Amino acid sequence: MKKMSVTKLRNFILDEAAKINETLEQGKTDVESVNADETDASDLANTLEKDLDHMKALKIHETRMKRKLAQISEAKKVVRSRIMKRLK
Repeated sequence: MKKMSVTKLRNFILDEAAKINETLEQGKTDVESVNADETDASDLANTLEKDLDHMKALKIHETRMKRKLAQISEAKKVVRSRIMKRLK
């Protein structure tokens, strides 16, 4: 354990007091006096359920988009081969 001199201790206390006064002047409250909003587990379950449903919907949409992309890629190959045949 490191020992503090009297002047360092005094400066430390004055600095902390200044910080506390500054927070009170700005209208901020102390951490201990803050009232946190509490939510029930049932509310969180509904949001989790919604997120899971949204994820399923996104997966279905992704599958459709991949299928459409495959069709587009196939059409590009066909057109590219036609162009190459005509250029020969």
